[in-house]
Amino acid sequence: MFVPLWAWALVMGAVAVMLAVDLFLHRDNHVIGFREAATWSAVWIGAGLLFGVLLWGWQGGDVAGTYYAGYLIEKALSIDNVFVFALIFSAFAVPPALQHKVLFWGVVGALVMRLVFIFVGAELLETFFWTAYVFGAFLIWTGYRMAFRHGDQSPPENNLVVRLVRRVVPTDPAYHGDRFFARVDGRRVATLLFVVLIAVEATDLIFAIDSVAAVLAITTSTFLVWTANAFALLGLRSLYFCLAGLLRRFVHLHYGLAVLLAFAGVKLILSETPIGKLPIPVTLGVIVATIAVSIGSSLRSTASGSTTLPPS
Repeated sequence: MFVPLWAWALVMGAVAVMLAVDLFLHRDNHVIGFREAATWSAVWIGAGLLFGVLLWGWQGGDVAGTYYAGYLIEKALSIDNVFVFALIFSAFAVPPALQHKVLFWGVVGALVMRLVFIFVGAELLETFFWTAYVFGAFLIWTGYRMAFRHGDQSPPENNLVVRLVRRVVPTDPAYHGDRFFARVDGRRVATLLFVVLIAVEATDLIFAIDSVAAVLAITTSTFLVWTANAFALLGLRSLYFCLAGLLRRFVHLHYGLAVLLAFAGVKLILSETPIGKLPIPVTLGVIVATIAVSIGSSLRSTASGSTTLPPS
């Protein structure tokens, strides 16, 4: 798929404008309630779906279907990000009014990191056929770990990157409003909010490897992979505030995400065999069915009176 520079510039500009609007509307660091988060989630999801419609008119149904498959798998995997963000915010006791700012700049960093990963990963897959087997095996292994070792994350403050930042950058173990840096006793130091931001970025670095590899299993078009990631990530902040109180009910979701990762790994490996790439309708069907079954079974299992909810 050839994508002219003007299309890249247009999409990058649209993403930048949407981020700027979001930052402007939340400049007062107010606490985001469920209604506001749900409204913004609808806006971001609508933007992601609309982009697929524009692709359909520009490049046809196959390209749009490929984008939607990548968007859906990235959106599903982003729910697991929400679990970890909740853990980080709880561990560092981040005030609710400051959480949006951390997530905003975390998403900006994630967009940059994923852009790099996408170009490197796509180039490897196009140049060396055997990298499909490596990426595929990695996704299958990651799916296995997610299914059977979910919830074993170490405390965020023990993260190697966070510990390194605390050693290298003078840090004050307190919040100073919404500032990442402040002056304490005459010297400029990083605040605890900056440490939280580093924790978010460090964990998203791991998620980026999984999610980019999963979308690359669907297509090696850097434009489609990045736009699928970008539109899914744009709604990540709103998704967090929507789901933060419901996360304990998604008790089976990690099994569904594990299946999606393993499926992406198998799909990537098959693409370098005589079987070839699986049809996009099949891919979309597996993604939608897996997400629906895992969320439906989770809600049914945790319905009132059917089982005891795990602690939040």
